[in-house]
Amino acid sequence: MKEFFLENEKFTEDIGRKLGKRLFPGAIICLNGDLGAGKTTITKSIAKAMGIEDDITSPTFNIVNEYTEGNITLYHFDVYRIACSEEMYDIGFEEYINSDGVCIIEWSNLIEDILPEERLEILLTYQDEGRKIALNPVGSKYKKIVEEVTV
Repeated sequence: MKEFFLENEKFTEDIGRKLGKRLFPGAIICLNGDLGAGKTTITKSIAKAMGIEDDITSPTFNIVNEYTEGNITLYHFDVYRIACSEEMYDIGFEEYINSDGVCIIEWSNLIEDILPEERLEILLTYQDEGRKIALNPVGSKYKKIVEEVTV
């Protein structure tokens, strides 16, 4: 696990861009943490690094937004309003996570029982006057990404 202190939004965006440049087809990113701590900001900067210029918004009521214009398709999930993991199957979750697209899942802790074994877990929390980000790689592909990310 690697942790960084993020003084402001610029630091959050920098981490997101660094991650986005290193992602690969089929990557799974799990975002958790405090409400308003920067999950969507990280997603926006990852998307930008992947060549996606669309306005990225949290898909709270849609569950998933698809962005196909970049180097790799991005599937952005917000599962905050999911009552149980079984609901994810109704939207075709298995097809998304087994595709060549990058899946970013906000509030992934709510569906932990159906997440792929290998993934990059990111925890964003408030700390002092900024935020703390913890990158927890699960699997060798993700360990390599985390090792390469610096602030």
